[in-house]
Amino acid sequence: MERPAWAPPGIDISVPSVSRIYDYYLGGSHNFEVDREAARRAMEFMPGLPKIMQANRAFMRRAVRHAVSEGVTQFLDIGSGIPTFGNAHEIARQASPEARVVYVDHDPVAVAHSKAVLEGDERTAVLAADLRKPKDILTAPEVVQLLDLERPVALMLVAVLHFLEDADDPRRAVAELRDALAPGSLLILTHASYERVPVPQERAGAAVDVYRDIRNPLVMRSREEVARFFDGYELLEPGLVAMPEWRPETPTEQEDPYAFSAYAGVGRKA
Repeated sequence: MERPAWAPPGIDISVPSVSRIYDYYLGGSHNFEVDREAARRAMEFMPGLPKIMQANRAFMRRAVRHAVSEGVTQFLDIGSGIPTFGNAHEIARQASPEARVVYVDHDPVAVAHSKAVLEGDERTAVLAADLRKPKDILTAPEVVQLLDLERPVALMLVAVLHFLEDADDPRRAVAELRDALAPGSLLILTHASYERVPVPQERAGAAVDVYRDIRNPLVMRSREEVARFFDGYELLEPGLVAMPEWRPETPTEQEDPYAFSAYAGVGRKA
């Protein structure tokens, strides 16, 4: 297998990566055949997976614009993946040139690629760290230097919590991050769920099994379970809803049924 110039040295390109699979679904070019193969296997059971990822990105863009409209111009994006076109810092900057973004991921491919894309941009930083260790994130020089935690921050946990199993205690991690943020901070979150997937659960489960096979278990949670991540936040209107239903800019009946396969919400810390 030929190693492309953008692939960081030391990366095992024979093992699929969640962030590169996501990049493939979004039509990006930073993925290998091993990632495309895993993606295609999952799509045999859920052909609409790219639609879910597109709906996720569209929600993220609306939520980032909303954060800036509320005067929040600092973003901590954990589980940020590979920065494809229309990423958080681009959307935030369109609304406020002063916006600052720290991208955090534990996938070395995503981190290396993000650093290459953002080189020379003094209002963004990229950090290799794990959501399960919030303290490492909060005390990292990249965060300390770029974000003022005494002022409101938008914490972005977009399509990342479903990669944490209950044994990882994701609620503790989310609470620890919340407690470190100033009042007025926002939580921008999406999470996969079986509840509105337009295929029988067995079929959707077979797609989920593909992630388990590549050692990245995907944990589907109910709306009620996802809502508990917002403990300590006031959910903004319209609450915790399917991704296209969060402050839509176009009629939701035009959306692909797969786009409703995850919940989205934005909460404000009191």
